[in-house]
Amino acid sequence: MTINSDPKVHKSEEEWRELLTPEQFHVLRKHGTERAGSSSLNDEHREGTFICAACDNLLFKANAKFESGTGWPSFFQPYSADAITEHKDRSFFMTRIEVRCAKCDGHLGHVFKDGPQPTGLRYCMNGVAMNFTPDEND
Repeated sequence: MTINSDPKVHKSEEEWRELLTPEQFHVLRKHGTERAGSSSLNDEHREGTFICAACDNLLFKANAKFESGTGWPSFFQPYSADAITEHKDRSFFMTRIEVRCAKCDGHLGHVFKDGPQPTGLRYCMNGVAMNFTPDEND
């Protein structure tokens, strides 16, 4: 797993295509969205860490995950303040806040202000954009 202070990951489009599955490439590099309910990470309830599928950056702790009912893995806070970056997304005739991996700029999903406390935020992530690493105890 990458420590969040590591330098940015830069790869060509061809290198990303070789590294990622077609679905991961579509979501992470082309800002796509996986079909709701399609990710096995929706049902992941073990202790551990969710990491970027492209660069292994630490993104979310399992104890920040909650059941949002949206069909996508949802979290109320990132792993750390420098794990992700946020960007205005004005696609589809609306304004949303896009969430990207801070290390590789891979598209992860969006954040909304309708989540649980303590933050009130819902980081609605594409499961295909992440991998899960269980704690060693699990």
